Amino acid sequence: MEITISWGLIMAMIIGLVEIGKKIGLPDKFCPLLALVLGIGFALLLPGLSTTSIIFGGIVVGLSAVGLFSTVKNTVEGIKGK
Repeated sequence: MEITISWGLIMAMIIGLVEIGKKIGLPDKFCPLLALVLGIGFALLLPGLSTTSIIFGGIVVGLSAVGLFSTVKNTVEGIKGK
């Protein structure tokens, strides 16, 4: 249970940090790479994970953050367009 909550919080932080990166001039094409690096970096902070869990968990949460943001953004734009 605790690890699930941690991954969710990490995903939210990654979304926010990637948006900050965009605001300070990071090109959009590098945002998924930043999210990936942040995901692995935050996974390193979680106690008790194996190296494999850190790498794959970080990749999954980083890229999931990108997908979640993109999905919400496209949905909101679609609703506003109607």
